[in-house]
Amino acid sequence: MTLNIGWIGCGRHATQMLMPQLGRNGIKVAAVCDVNQAAAASAAWQYGAEAVYQDYRDLIAHKDLDAIGMAVGPELHHTASIAALDRGLPVFLEKPPAKTAAAASEIAAASKRARKPVLVGFMKRYSTGNRIAGNVLKGPEFGKVLGITGTYMTAPTYFAGEVDYSGFFLHHCVHYMDLIPWFAGENFKDMAVRKVEPEPGHLLFHLNFECLNGVIGTIVMGTVQSRGTPMEAIQIMGNHIRLEVDNVINVACYRDPPFKADDPDATLSDHTDTLSWTPNFTAAANEDHKGYHALIADVAAALKGEKSAAPDIGAGIRAMENLERMIGLL
Repeated sequence: MTLNIGWIGCGRHATQMLMPQLGRNGIKVAAVCDVNQAAAASAAWQYGAEAVYQDYRDLIAHKDLDAIGMAVGPELHHTASIAALDRGLPVFLEKPPAKTAAAASEIAAASKRARKPVLVGFMKRYSTGNRIAGNVLKGPEFGKVLGITGTYMTAPTYFAGEVDYSGFFLHHCVHYMDLIPWFAGENFKDMAVRKVEPEPGHLLFHLNFECLNGVIGTIVMGTVQSRGTPMEAIQIMGNHIRLEVDNVINVACYRDPPFKADDPDATLSDHTDTLSWTPNFTAAANEDHKGYHALIADVAAALKGEKSAAPDIGAGIRAMENLERMIGLL
């Protein structure tokens, strides 16, 4: 089954990260839209779209569309997704789904009226290391999650000119407002924040939390690291077992091994010793360890009415509510 999608927003992120995954999952780009006519024309040429628009309303009215996808700003996500839903078209939105939780809730209401799904681009769930960790947590060996520590940094240059940090919060921090509760298995209950700001645009904060199911933890985020270095590290603590995900690709599961230095018969055990995985970048495989391909595969299934674990607008509302709670404490 092939779906015809109309795509809004033809910037670098959309054309290099998201749109390459569409054809791999049975989705044809039938029409594209961008206020930048050259960007839209380039995307149409790359992905074989038959029509190019500069106004999202004209794209939504394009004949024979099965769905709408978009990667634009949060305000247009809100406006254009509701317009698409009012026309009876399901929607894929890059995160954040809207500028506020209230606006995201309006999208959810439109989705309910139209009886069409809205999927949100929380690809951190699909990053290879995070996905492996999530599957380990679902298995019988790990047991109850006790605590989570996550670090997710960026640089001030990434959001230059936004010393109110609005872009940083909406486009960066929102990821962990979705990912950490997903790992924990429940949403945040309590939050507390400590911060340091050595100069405007340079922020570091620690968010301490407890989830509804008792999972505790700390999230470290800020704009004081170079984007040229690895910026993510997650540790998930259980009882005599822990998972560590470094740079979204390296995974280690530490269990409860015996001390081996004084044991002449020491060996390695499948049941107690550390398990680790790292990707093979020398293999000629079209893999996407950041998670976009796996995300769009689930999105495609949802748009086709098939069973899917793709994050929906409900997850988007939860993440935005968490984000607003966090910002209120800073």
